[in-house]
Amino acid sequence: MQLDDLYRRVIMDHYKTPRNRGSFDENEAVSVNLNNPTCGDRITLQMQVEDGKVKAAKYVGEGCSISMSSASMMTDAVKGKTLEEALEMAENFSKLMKGEDVEFEYEDIEALSGVNKFPARIKCATLAWNALRKGIEQTKQP
Repeated sequence: MQLDDLYRRVIMDHYKTPRNRGSFDENEAVSVNLNNPTCGDRITLQMQVEDGKVKAAKYVGEGCSISMSSASMMTDAVKGKTLEEALEMAENFSKLMKGEDVEFEYEDIEALSGVNKFPARIKCATLAWNALRKGIEQTKQP
């Protein structure tokens, strides 16, 4: 099996069987709504943050397999991470989208590495990660 086929299967697995899809009560979590007007992808990311760590993350949204799979992967990958570690992961994801060689502890994310060959799809893949950044910024505000 070729690597592209494996990556496609990982992406479709997250799309068809999303991890962490759902929502918390509004007063239990930081909430960020983002959309990608060029293709119609929309996401609401919610994070529960305790003691500077992402205790849990969930999302709801609509969009293509790339955007929803990326959200599924991201919410799984950031659980238990400090806010700084989560931001570093978001930075590394940006590097991955630019074609740079980076590794992730949560290996499924690497299945999205081929997206950089399709510039129009990069915004799809980064939507959830941008929501993560905004959510972390919200938690740091007094």
